[in-house]
Amino acid sequence: MARIFITGSADGLGKAAAETLVAGGHEVIVHVRTEQRLGAVQELVARGATALVGDLADLEQTRALARQTSTLGRMDAVIHNAGVYSGPSVLPVNAVAPYVLTALMPRPERLIYLSSGMHHGGRPRLEGLDWSGRRATGSYSDSKLFVTALAAAVARLWPDVVSNAVDPGWVPTRMGGPNAPDDLRLGHATQEWLATSDAREARTSGGYWHHRRQVAPHPAVHDVKFQARLLGELARVTGVTLE
Repeated sequence: MARIFITGSADGLGKAAAETLVAGGHEVIVHVRTEQRLGAVQELVARGATALVGDLADLEQTRALARQTSTLGRMDAVIHNAGVYSGPSVLPVNAVAPYVLTALMPRPERLIYLSSGMHHGGRPRLEGLDWSGRRATGSYSDSKLFVTALAAAVARLWPDVVSNAVDPGWVPTRMGGPNAPDDLRLGHATQEWLATSDAREARTSGGYWHHRRQVAPHPAVHDVKFQARLLGELARVTGVTLE
């Protein structure tokens, strides 16, 4: 059984994945933004999950969350699920936090980053962005392009780690809305499969997945020069280097 950390586990796809993985007998570490949100994962904790708290919009809390997870030991898999759709926290939560957690936590065997089909509309431009969350600059699409490129960069730089990005589809979660047309179960099945399966396909690295099929991402995702500029900018603004 695997030890799996899932960010943003209070609701939506993160909670659904946690429920499935706990039911499968895995050791699951769930994450909520504030102490007040712990009630949302109480049932999972009662079934054996461990809950951690940290606001991913805050750099220092993200650093502290990395330290908390590290005290639990090396993860077999990390699912970077937490995300916001709009507002000044888009870049800190969707792009900065996955970068910081990846850089500061002990390397897991597998990394899964939640992307979106909307990343195709992202702009591979890094100039003029406020990564701190004080001002709303980058869009949701931009943030998902960045995190998808991060997944590809990690796959290239860390050959001992299986790193992939997943487009879960437009599913009926709080973010997606009740009229979203895609299948909710399929929206979290790929993450669970990539985190735990011994199938040869699930052990490949550097992919962009949609419903357990690899599809083509934005051209910038595998652009090594763009990856280097992105990692350099994230290192500059966080003081944390991905090595």
